[in-house]
Amino acid sequence: MGLRWSDSIDIAIELSEAHSDVDPQWVRFTDLHAWVCALADFEDDPEKSSEGLLEAIQMAWIDEVR
Repeated sequence: MGLRWSDSIDIAIELSEAHSDVDPQWVRFTDLHAWVCALADFEDDPEKSSEGLLEAIQMAWIDEVR
């Protein structure tokens, strides 16, 4: 089963691998949304995202790189 919006830690791990040169603290939510949707394992509905879900993913990504 693929990644869903609620899988913030797993998404953060994949984003840190796919975008290792990016500081996640400065990523705009519009870019974050596009990058999550572009992940090979992502299978959720792009329209089901929210600011809260994107923020959780961003915070998990920040924790992952630190």
